[in-house]
This record gives sequence, C-alpha cells and structure tokens, in this order.
Amino acid sequence: MPADSAFFDYDAALHACALGDEHALQRIYIHDSKRLLGVALRIVRQRHLAEDVVHDAFVSIWNKAASFDAKRGEGRGWIYSVVRHHALNMLRDRDREVYADEDAIDNMQHQNQELIIDQFELNDSLGQLQDCLSHLDSAKRNSILCAYVDGCSHSEIAQRLNAPLGSVKAWVKRGLAALRECMG
Repeated sequence: MPADSAFFDYDAALHACALGDEHALQRIYIHDSKRLLGVALRIVRQRHLAEDVVHDAFVSIWNKAASFDAKRGEGRGWIYSVVRHHALNMLRDRDREVYADEDAIDNMQHQNQELIIDQFELNDSLGQLQDCLSHLDSAKRNSILCAYVDGCSHSEIAQRLNAPLGSVKAWVKRGLAALRECMG
C-alpha cells in the first residue's frame, strides 16, 4: 500500500497533523512505520524497545508537528530525526538504570534504617537545643541565632540588635557556655 517516498508529501502530512488531522498521522504511520522501526531497532537492538521508541516518536510527531519548518529541512528527515532522538534518549536512560541484587537491596535498607535512627537522634538533639535556647535571655539567644543561623559577624549582630560590639561578643561567649552546660 505505501507508495514510493518520492511521491509521499511528508511536508503536507506534517502540516495536516499540525492542524489536527489524525488521518495525516495515520498516513505517515502506514507509509513509514516499518522503516522507522528499523531505524529504532538498529539503535536500541531490542524489538520491544524499538516498538516503544516508534510509539513515543509518533506521539511527539503529533504533538510537535507545528514546530516543523519546511524551510529548515524536509519533512521526511524531520520525522526520522524524531525517531533517532527518541531511540538515543532511550539508550541514555537505560544506561542510567542501576540493577541491584538481593544483597545490595538489603544493604540499602540497612543504611536507610540507620539514617532514620540518625534523624530521630538529630530531632531529639534539636529538641534539647531548642529547650536550652529557650532558657537563655533574649540578648544571648538572639546573638547566637544571628551568628550561627544567619551567619552574621559580631559587628553585623551589633548593628542588627543596636547594641555595643563588646556586649555582643560577651553575649555570644556566655550564651555558648550556657548552651554547652545545658546540652552536656
């Protein structure tokens, strides 16, 4: 049923696809699907993957037909480049896949369990730190938070709190000593 490629108007078919003509996409599929499957198969080397590539490529052709510009190249070349692009992306995606055996899965679960325990202990410590911070007077607490949460220098803290530099240094020093004692 497919006619010779010289007589098939790819540009017109793509233009019709861009206008929503599903029959135009069907004509492209009938005319070239076997050759496009061959292109995909040469790249991905497995028939079921090549079939997925052709399917995804036709979805892209339908969705992106309006982006085809006959001034930049022929419709047939554009269609084949869509298939090649999808096939190469599939290869790249498959190269990123990691296959794990049972021992690796068990090891990952053990590491995740340790991470959960560490997070629990961290939350517990943060709760204790919060409690200790709440026992400091506001000048010491604000100085420590500005220094260690906001990353301010002593002079920046003095400006923020509108306080003398010497006082800020003393508040940070005494506040840290009180925190160490409380957390100890």
